[in-house]
Amino acid sequence: MSSRNPSYTSPNPCKHLADYKLKHGLNGYNLIQNYIKTSPHGRTMIHNCKSEIPICSFCSGCKGRLYICLICSSVSCCQSLDSNHALFHAQSQDGHEIAVDMERAELYCCICCDQVYDPDFDKAVMCKHILRLPRTENGFVGYCLRSIKRKRLSFGVDLDSKNAKRLVSMRDHRSNSCFPLGLRGLNNLGNTCFMNSVLQALLHAPPLRNYFLSDHHNHETCRKRSSERLCLPCDIDVIFSAVFSGDRTPYSPAQFLYSWWQHSEDLACYEQQDAHEFFISMLDRIHEKEGKARNTIKENGDCQCIAHRVFSGMLRSDVTCMTCGFTSTTYDPCVDISLNLNMNTPSSANLANKSIKPAENNGTTTLVGCLDLFTRPEKLGSDQKFFCQNCQERQDSLKQMSVRRLPSVLCLHVKRFEHSPIKKMSRKIDWHLQFPFSLDMSPYLSSSIVRKRFGNRIFAFEGDESDISTDFEVFAVVTHSGMLESGHYVTYLRLKNQWYKCDDAWITEVDKEVVKASQSYLIYYVQKVLSHRVSEDLSCVPVSPHGDTFVPIAGCC
Repeated sequence: MSSRNPSYTSPNPCKHLADYKLKHGLNGYNLIQNYIKTSPHGRTMIHNCKSEIPICSFCSGCKGRLYICLICSSVSCCQSLDSNHALFHAQSQDGHEIAVDMERAELYCCICCDQVYDPDFDKAVMCKHILRLPRTENGFVGYCLRSIKRKRLSFGVDLDSKNAKRLVSMRDHRSNSCFPLGLRGLNNLGNTCFMNSVLQALLHAPPLRNYFLSDHHNHETCRKRSSERLCLPCDIDVIFSAVFSGDRTPYSPAQFLYSWWQHSEDLACYEQQDAHEFFISMLDRIHEKEGKARNTIKENGDCQCIAHRVFSGMLRSDVTCMTCGFTSTTYDPCVDISLNLNMNTPSSANLANKSIKPAENNGTTTLVGCLDLFTRPEKLGSDQKFFCQNCQERQDSLKQMSVRRLPSVLCLHVKRFEHSPIKKMSRKIDWHLQFPFSLDMSPYLSSSIVRKRFGNRIFAFEGDESDISTDFEVFAVVTHSGMLESGHYVTYLRLKNQWYKCDDAWITEVDKEVVKASQSYLIYYVQKVLSHRVSEDLSCVPVSPHGDTFVPIAGCC
């Protein structure tokens, strides 16, 4: 991926899939269509007619993931790394590496132990899916043969809300079992759960969602006026169009993945990536494009691109000389806050473990405790002595962090992965983090921290944030489960006070207790004033270019 191809192509398949297609072509894909079953709600799965309940041909079990071989149609299971009959089947039968996940109807490489993506397979699945859809009086498929134009909305979300436009919306009369509009699964394109989990969070971040649905970045207009063939904001706009089109079938963000690869060549591979690094990289790419397209810098130096308008805040760092009390203050912009888990540091002997399991009585910490730890004064080590301008020499010092300015959407990054450059070892911290659904950030503002430092005296604070909303509500939680080298990312979304689990292509309703018990990695909060600006009982609907509302999709609305 060293050179940038100006035209879009699908991601290259793994070696085993390429060898399979070279030898067998599309024969296996055509044969597997006989086993494809589609529910009225659009869920596609593989149904083996040999038995009502599919079972593993090795252990006769039905637990774990079940895969059907594209060569011999045998079913094998994968319950864990130690009990992987799918891998055993592929290793014992030459050329039997490619199978299909029976629950998700997705390609799977038994040797790579991961999902793989092939647009030809998607076409085979969708061909069978379309044939099963209800048809109109004219004999055409109700929605697949119709060009759905996403409604361009004005959510009143120019972020200053002074020129808010009228929201085109309607009350949601769908049944309780139907998911809200915009809730759509994302296909795993091969170790891309890190991407899907972050995309789900960003797709439902109110200010970002409103920006793209209000046509502030239209991919059609952008590509007409720009000579650049690759534009990440354009690809994001395409995803918003697809997700909010009303189509419920899982979407494959292959073009976005390819574009991100071109802009982040050091991360262009099928290996699992860190969701936090992807989030930062994505915002950087949006900033680069928006900065070129328009003048986004205010007189005070604040960037006005959509990435920074939504996620950018300001941190304050105070370093105080312990000899004379002189304080040096610096300000740094940030798009997230990284928090250490508030726990006792394990012994160096434990560092050799890939994953640190919680002890019986000290395996739980709280988000409030982590924020307290983040803003607590810390004595700098002897190798970090501060050069005091008053003493004119290096002195021992205290450093204290605080939040100078809060963003509209607050991203809290929980540091679960630690790396030791000295011992050349890494570990994952599996401690449970308790976090509130409503969060008051006022104790962590610079004004509160400085006043507390001086005994809570009442005095004018430069740039007091008293007029800024400090009340936040959680709307998305990206979690990581498993080990350091073989984990999986899942996102929990909060829509209309109901939690939904977004596990790549699959969306399921979950109870809030499930969310609280998860291993949170990225927690996204939005200011309550923004969260409540658009009433939660309103839902966006697709409209035609003439302004007519489309007929709801059968089985989805």
